[in-house]
Amino acid sequence: MNLKNLEKIIEKEPAFRKKQIQKLIYQDLITSWDEATVLSLKLREDLKKETSLDINAQFFESKDVKKALITLSDGLQIEAVLMRHEDRNTVCVSSQVGCALGCKFCATGKLGLKRNLTAEEILEQVLVFERSEPINNIVFMGMGEPFLNYDNVLQAIKILNNENAFNIGARHISISTVGIIEGIEKLSNENLQVNLAISIHAPNNILRSRIMPISKKYSLENILKAVDKYIEKTNRKVMFEYTLINDVNDSINEARELAKIMRHPLYLVNLIKYNNTKEFKAPSNEKIENFKNYLIKGGIHVTERFRFGGDIHAACGQLCLKK
Repeated sequence: MNLKNLEKIIEKEPAFRKKQIQKLIYQDLITSWDEATVLSLKLREDLKKETSLDINAQFFESKDVKKALITLSDGLQIEAVLMRHEDRNTVCVSSQVGCALGCKFCATGKLGLKRNLTAEEILEQVLVFERSEPINNIVFMGMGEPFLNYDNVLQAIKILNNENAFNIGARHISISTVGIIEGIEKLSNENLQVNLAISIHAPNNILRSRIMPISKKYSLENILKAVDKYIEKTNRKVMFEYTLINDVNDSINEARELAKIMRHPLYLVNLIKYNNTKEFKAPSNEKIENFKNYLIKGGIHVTERFRFGGDIHAACGQLCLKK
């Protein structure tokens, strides 16, 4: 898709045409302009030439997960994941091709950063799944750091939220950041009720800097100050994602430290069992349960994310890394 070309083509059309075309793409879910019989033949031909609806994707599927490996127009590849729950379908989208942050436990970090995704390339990741089943939630937790591609991410969110497009409620859209403070501050001024998640993964700066080099620039103390200001402005709950990695950050000592910094009525800790790679492994279920129970006994709000798609390499970057 090319939204800029689309805008140029329809700029001389009647005002209602944009809404009509948005509905065709995002709600009627046409895959070819030939299906858009409400449009004139000439307009359909112009659209076919300038803005293709084709999405080049390979799919990998297990019981609860469907992963798309999407090849972009320049040959680069990104990944998106559909996670099926009993009551909803969630798509995890990428915001960049690769990532510059180099988190030690993340497969995407090994790819390095190739470039930012356009808003259209972000939307394609949702559309490729929506064409086969309804989507209820969007999480920006895939490849890349959303706040380092802020403008394109926000443009995509506005289309996802638009009632004439995907019509997904803002409260069903989440942005996950490693703690880019400038992005947190910008988001607090957007008047958008999207959810904010912080990828924390360690309870102190020393350990966090070892596994997440960006922590040397953005300390936990400064991230938490920015989050507290965000909460003051928005009065919205903030999720802190903590991926448990065996013998790295999963001891009771780390649980004790984490409990000390997470005591806030609008903080929620989301524990995630690591998807195994060559370098790191997931802890045992017993260790996870002990970690979780320690936090709960300390009065911390805790949830635990079910681990999806290990059999199809569903963790971000695993498929691209294999290519």
